[in-house]
Amino acid sequence: MSAALLTLIVIVALALIFDFINGFHDTANAIATSVATRVLTPTQAITMSAVLNIVGALTGTAVAKTISRDIVSPEIAGNLTLVGAALVSAIVWNLFTWWRGIPSSSSHALVFSLVGAGVAAGGWGSIVPKGVVKTLQGLLFSPVLGFLVPIVLMFLLLWLVVRHLSPRTVTRVFRPLQIFSAAFMAFSHGGNDAQKTMGIITLALGAYLGTTLNTVPLWVILAAATAMGIGTATGGWRIIRTMGFKVVELRPIDGFVAELSAASIIETASRLGIPVSTTHVISSAIMGVGTTKGYKKVKWQVAGRIVSAWIFTIPTCMLLGWLCFKAATLF
Repeated sequence: MSAALLTLIVIVALALIFDFINGFHDTANAIATSVATRVLTPTQAITMSAVLNIVGALTGTAVAKTISRDIVSPEIAGNLTLVGAALVSAIVWNLFTWWRGIPSSSSHALVFSLVGAGVAAGGWGSIVPKGVVKTLQGLLFSPVLGFLVPIVLMFLLLWLVVRHLSPRTVTRVFRPLQIFSAAFMAFSHGGNDAQKTMGIITLALGAYLGTTLNTVPLWVILAAATAMGIGTATGGWRIIRTMGFKVVELRPIDGFVAELSAASIIETASRLGIPVSTTHVISSAIMGVGTTKGYKKVKWQVAGRIVSAWIFTIPTCMLLGWLCFKAATLF
C-alpha cells in the first residue's frame, strides 16, 4: 500500500469521525425543543432525529461542492496533509465545545479550519474568496433571519389562531405539529451538515487522484449520511440541556415556531449551496421566540455564552488549522 493511499484512508476515517462527532454534537439542534416541551421522550426524539438526518443527507450535494471546490484553490487542494490538518482542528474544537456544553458551529469549525490550514500551506492567496464570502454571508444572515422569522410567525399565530383558543387547546393542537417541525429540523440538519463531510472526502479523493471531482461519489454520500445518523443516535445531552432548558422556557407552540423557522432557513441555504450553522439558526430562533414572551423571559447570560462561542469559533479554528498543518509538516 502506497503512502498516499494510506494517507487518503486516514483522512476518510477522520472525516467520518468528524461527521459522527458532528452528529452527537448537533443532536440538540433537532431535538432539544421537543424534549424540553415533553412532546417527545428523549429516546423517541433521538431515534427520529437519527433517521431523518440520514434521509436529509441523501437529498443534495450543493453544500458539498462549495466545500470541495470553493474554499481553497485547486493548486493546494491536492495537499492531503492540508485536509487532514483541517479535520483534526475541527474535531478538537467540536470535542472541546461539547465537553463545555457550548452550542458552537461544527460547520464553521470545519470551514475555517480548512482556511487556516490553507493559509499555512499556501498563504492567503490560496484561499478562494467566493466560498469564504458565501460562508460568511451564511454566518451573518442566517442567525438574523433565525431570530426575526420566528418573531413574525409567532405574532401571526397569536393573532390568527391562539387568541381564539384556550391555553389547553393551544397545547393540544401544537403538540403534534411540533413533532412535524422537529422532524423537519432533523431532515434539514442532515441536508446541510452531512454535506460538509461529503465535501471534505471529495476534496481528499480529488487530491489523491490529482484532479478536481465535479460530482460527489455515491459511496461518499452514503458513508457521510450513515456516520451522521449514528452520531445523532448517541445524543449530545450537555448541549441539549443548554439549548432546551437554559435559554427560555418553551411550550409546544414555541418549539413548533422555532423549529419550523430554523428548518426552513437551513433547507433554503442547502439548496443554494451555503454552508450555514444549524446551531446558530436554531439557537437564534429559540431566542427569537423567547423575546415574544418579554425581554426578561430569555436568559441572556446563557445566550451570551452561545454568541461568544460563535465569535471565537472562526479565529480559533483558523489558528488550530494553521497549527495542525505546521505540526504535521514537521514529521
